[in-house]
Amino acid sequence: MSIPVVDFSAGSLDVENISNADLHQLSRGLKMAFTEVGFVFLENTGITQAEVNRVMDVSRSFFLQPDHLKRPFSRKTFPNSPNHGWVSLETESLNPQKPGDLKEAFNLSSLHPDIKWPSSEEVAGFQEIQTAFFHRCKELSLRILRVMALSLGLDPDIFLNTHRLIGTDENGTTLRSLYYPPVKSELAKEGQLRCGEHSDYGSITLLFQSDEGLQVCRRSGEFICAPLVPGAVLVNIADLMQRWTSDHFLSVLHRVLLPPVGNSSTRQSLAFFVQPDDEAVVSCIDGSDKYPPVRADVYLIERFNHSYGRT
Repeated sequence: MSIPVVDFSAGSLDVENISNADLHQLSRGLKMAFTEVGFVFLENTGITQAEVNRVMDVSRSFFLQPDHLKRPFSRKTFPNSPNHGWVSLETESLNPQKPGDLKEAFNLSSLHPDIKWPSSEEVAGFQEIQTAFFHRCKELSLRILRVMALSLGLDPDIFLNTHRLIGTDENGTTLRSLYYPPVKSELAKEGQLRCGEHSDYGSITLLFQSDEGLQVCRRSGEFICAPLVPGAVLVNIADLMQRWTSDHFLSVLHRVLLPPVGNSSTRQSLAFFVQPDDEAVVSCIDGSDKYPPVRADVYLIERFNHSYGRT
């Protein structure tokens, strides 16, 4: 099955302005996508392509700098938020069974006023542009979480209540700018990918892409190519949400392959990884014991340890 496309116009309105018919149709569309595929394209979210391009442009300027200018902003050098900062090429293996991924990243995981930001002339506006987009994605994510709860017949605030601290150091939500540099596929290590097969860790993920390349795993085990839908946001379920819903919503594997031989193009994407508040305990909302309760921050750290080769 292909990835559904759903009009999110109704989700952008205040509750009192949404007709029951529109809300029902939107809820039904999200529920079908997340129970059958795990991914959905949302159109008319309010986030414009111009906003996405602005973040990608300033991110690309950062990534194209020499490594010695990026190194002072490396991940694990920020005490308030260890996940914040630059991740160099081949540092992370999202599939730990394979060589390091052929990508760079900059994680915006903290808005703490003492955080040090790139501020050279080459990346003018980096902090302001990244921070503004973080808030735009946060706003959209909360609207999506509310409709997801409604689609399951639950209290509309059930997920919102555990995502109140997004943007603070008590929540691991991250805006991740990703840069895939040119690569000669024939020189890559055996099994190496631009981004190894993995499922995401938290509640949901918002993804904005510059080019095709993402592949999503179907229930059959076959990987299908995710198309580009201009102006749409690609949203997927992550692992904690699958646990929360007792496998009702599906968190599925996805990856980014190497480009074909002879293709030296770069690729960019922006991923907004939505996490529950650190101290939130995720347990099955249907009252079952299909998964044991787990604290959000404990689960996140465990997954990071796998991706970065630590036990």
